Amino acid sequence: MPIAVGVAFKRVARSYWFDPAGYELKEWDKVIVETTRGQEMGTVRIPPREVSEEDLQAPLKPILRPATAEDIEQYKQNLYLAKEAITICKAKILKHGLPMKLVHSEYAFDRSQLTFYFVAENRVDFRELVRDLAATFRTRIQLMQIGPRDQAKMMGGIGPCGLTLCCSTFLKELMPISMKMAKDQSLFLNPVKFSGMCGKLMCCLQYEHEMYKEARTRLPRIGETVQTPQGEGRVNDLNVLKEEVVVEFASGALVTYAASELQWERQVTGCACAAGAVSEAREEETAVVDEEVPDTDAYL
Repeated sequence: MPIAVGVAFKRVARSYWFDPAGYELKEWDKVIVETTRGQEMGTVRIPPREVSEEDLQAPLKPILRPATAEDIEQYKQNLYLAKEAITICKAKILKHGLPMKLVHSEYAFDRSQLTFYFVAENRVDFRELVRDLAATFRTRIQLMQIGPRDQAKMMGGIGPCGLTLCCSTFLKELMPISMKMAKDQSLFLNPVKFSGMCGKLMCCLQYEHEMYKEARTRLPRIGETVQTPQGEGRVNDLNVLKEEVVVEFASGALVTYAASELQWERQVTGCACAAGAVSEAREEETAVVDEEVPDTDAYL
């Protein structure tokens, strides 16, 4: 198996595999590599190790060199120039009267390309803007429209929980989130209650979803008829974490039972499970899904 090193180009981002080219590299070393955007400075996140061929995204490109003090100084200067470029680009956007909001800009390490990230409600014809920017900065210009989740990841902020946003802290990839995840966790089916700073469903809904999903296979559904020690009743509510079931009787009385105390009709085919086992087959549900965000870190 080939030896590869994992390099990331942002503080919170996926790592890409490169050929270490004989260099002794360790985690957090800065390196210069060649990408589709030109030369870039990245950070070693995965030290050199054997990687199977199927895990490699493309033929390995070599590490050009470990970053020198001059390289690091140039990188810092690029950050400063990119901030200045935002001010100029905002003025150009106003000049052309385009309905777009500029979010971020970045130079390739060798300044062969200047990329601007923006958000807009609809597609924007920015061809004239690109020509204007290219004449101003004398380099290749790329304008990339991103979604609100990518915008939150770039800008950061504080979530409803009071902590810094997961996407700007440790989430390397943004996964699709659906209303079904909220329903499985017995949350209020009001998207406003569990929407993040980006206005989309919060990424943290996926953290415990598999646990809730698995726990629900051991519980009856709401509205299902169950047999209790006190007789037959109908499931009124569930406490998934405690695996407790609230049963309503014909008299209107509500009684809470452990799921292990109940019996109901559905059985898992071919599995002698405890009383109350349910079928893993679930009905198809219509779910509102936040679309997966395009990967804006495509360097290979």
